[in-house]
Parts: sequence; C-alpha cells; structure tokens
Amino acid sequence: MRYRYAVLGAGRQGQAAAFDLAVRGEAAGVVLFDADEGRAHRAAERVNRLAGRTVASAAGLDVRNREQLQSQLEGFDAALSAVPYHFNAFITEAAVRAGTPLCDLGGNTDVVFRQREFDTEARARGIAVVPDCGLAPGTANVLAVYAIRRLEREGLRPEGVKIYCGGLPRRPRGPLDYQLVFSVEGLLNEYLSPAYVLRDGRVQTVEALTELEELELPGVGRCEAFITSGGTSTAPWEYQSKLKSYEYKTVRYPGHCAKIRLLRDLGLLEGEARAVVAQALERTLDFGEPDLVVLRVVCSGSDGEREGSVQLDLWDVQDEATGFTAMERTTGFSAAIVLHQLARGEVAPGVRTPDWAVDPEVYVNELLKRGFRLTETVRRPLALRREPESKSEP
Repeated sequence: MRYRYAVLGAGRQGQAAAFDLAVRGEAAGVVLFDADEGRAHRAAERVNRLAGRTVASAAGLDVRNREQLQSQLEGFDAALSAVPYHFNAFITEAAVRAGTPLCDLGGNTDVVFRQREFDTEARARGIAVVPDCGLAPGTANVLAVYAIRRLEREGLRPEGVKIYCGGLPRRPRGPLDYQLVFSVEGLLNEYLSPAYVLRDGRVQTVEALTELEELELPGVGRCEAFITSGGTSTAPWEYQSKLKSYEYKTVRYPGHCAKIRLLRDLGLLEGEARAVVAQALERTLDFGEPDLVVLRVVCSGSDGEREGSVQLDLWDVQDEATGFTAMERTTGFSAAIVLHQLARGEVAPGVRTPDWAVDPEVYVNELLKRGFRLTETVRRPLALRREPESKSEP
C-alpha cells in the first residue's frame, strides 16, 4: 500500500519527517507546504536526492488562511503540522473537517487542550488526531508508558515518572553553551511558560527555570536539568488516579539555566525586548556544531515492601550520511512513525496524545529500526529466598 502525505512546514523537522516517510512510510508522495514556496521546493529537492527517487513535491501555503488550508488538506492519507505550535488548534479543526488524519510536533499543553475540544467531532467523522508527536513531548511520553508497563511486569506498582531530555552541541560554545536545534520561538515557550507536573497525586503548576539539579549522562558527562514547560504534555491529568508523580526537566550544560534566568529577570524576554533577544539568539546560536540528543525516562515503584525502577536511555547524534541533526532525527522521525500509523488506519479516531494513541512496544521497535541507541536498566531488589524447613529425625 502507498500513501499520500502532507507536511505543513518545510523547516528542519518537516524535512526530516518527509525523508523518513519517503524511505520508511510507504509513501506514494509527500507534499511539503510552506509559506515560503522557495524553501518548500528546496526541501523537496533535498528529500528526493536523499531518498534516491522523486517522491516529494512542494507548494506554497500560508496556514493562517483557514479556507485554503482545509482545501489543501483534502485527499491526503495523513498530514503533519511542523509549524509553530500556536497554529495547531485551528489546523486540527481544518484537518478534521477535511477528513485527514493529523499529527503535530506540539510543545504547548494549553494548545493541546484546545485541540481536544475537537475530540467529539473527530470521533464522529472517524478521524484520528495525535498532538505532541515530537521528541519531548512525544517519544518521551511513549517511553514513559513503556517503562510503566515494564515495571508492572516486574510485579511492582508504578508510582512516579521522571523525564530528562536535551538537545546539545557536541562541543559547548559560549555565550550559552547551547545552539539552536529547533525554532527560537519554541525554545522561549519552554523557558517562559508554566510547567504542569503531577505531585502527590495532584496536578500542579511549577515555574520554569527552577528546581535545578546536576546529573551525569552517558556520552555527555556532567549536566544540569531544570523545570521547563510542555514536556509532560497532558500526562499529569491522565495519570492522576494511577501515579503519585510525573515530571519533566530539560538538560543543558552547567551554567545555562542561570544565564537564561538573568535574561528573564532583566525583562529581556518579554515585550519588544523579546523580539530583539530572539533575533540575537538566532544569529549567535546557529553555529552549525554537530549535535546530540539525550533522553532519560525513569519509572519507579514498589510492591509495598521493595522498591525498584525501569530506566530508559535514548541517545542519538547527527547523521553524517544525510546531514540530519540528532534533533531533526529524533523529532521528525518520531512524528513520521505516528504519521505512518495514521495513514495505515492503526490509530483510533479522536484527539489523543501519542502515549494513549499508539502501542509503545511497536513504537520502540520503530525507534530501533531508525538506528537510535536505546538501553533499558531494570532495578528490582531481590526477594529473600526462604530455605525449606528441615524435617526432624524420628
């Protein structure tokens, strides 16, 4: 079976997703839409060159034109929104009414709740919509479900999930020891919006750029991690009756958080100053250093007496053969996994995030097919082995 895909947004992650669909998604065709039609054509040419066949094409489209958007989405087997997160609510509406299954890269939980307002209509029309399908949120949350089920198979009751994720330059460079691996708008959203977590069985709001901790990660070394928004997606609400905690932190090289907090506290990340700083970040942090992605998901629990955990570590680096960065691969390819399942009709109708929409075992297998390094560490305390009672001599 061959499928027709639409990719809205021909930027970094959109190109990566289109390539993955071309080589692994049974694609008959992939149309890359972008407000900059020239960029869409360049992206399609790159995908065709890397895929070794003419499968991608390009078209101009401003997603703010709702009537044109719905018309363009009609007739595709599935569509991906790889444009800034704040467009995703009305893109969801357009996709449902066009009869086209949709997933997106997400990143903002409040937007996801607005998308879920179309759940009833999507179910009635038989259309599946899966928000938050990037790396984190996205892969991280699916791996959390995988870890929860794995811990249950060990006979332990899951109690908490902690997620750590970061996209980093292989060699840190000033002024922030960081380089842009996705849009600056998405980055600032993570740093400035409130974060939703589950603690003591209750959904709570926590300020971003807080609760700093240090940790060692394989292939990276000493890092810092701190609260940011978006990474938990809707999981804190979904797990209120099952878990005590569910939290997410972003990983950076040491010292990064303090520098961003300084910019924020000086008022440079709001109002007119924010636009100036965003331009400066785009200019100074896009220096082309090969990148890496680290993702750690830990699910801990107990059986009432003994405690244990399941830890999943995902690691990826820039692909020299295709030129796709680790962030482009782990975000774009992750979305393409869900998009392929949507096209095949393997996702039930309605609006649900990937941790509830896809089979985690199947998803993990697809990650491994793409060459991502994924390890599992199970910590399960041994139970005391009781010796058989000796029989007394007559």
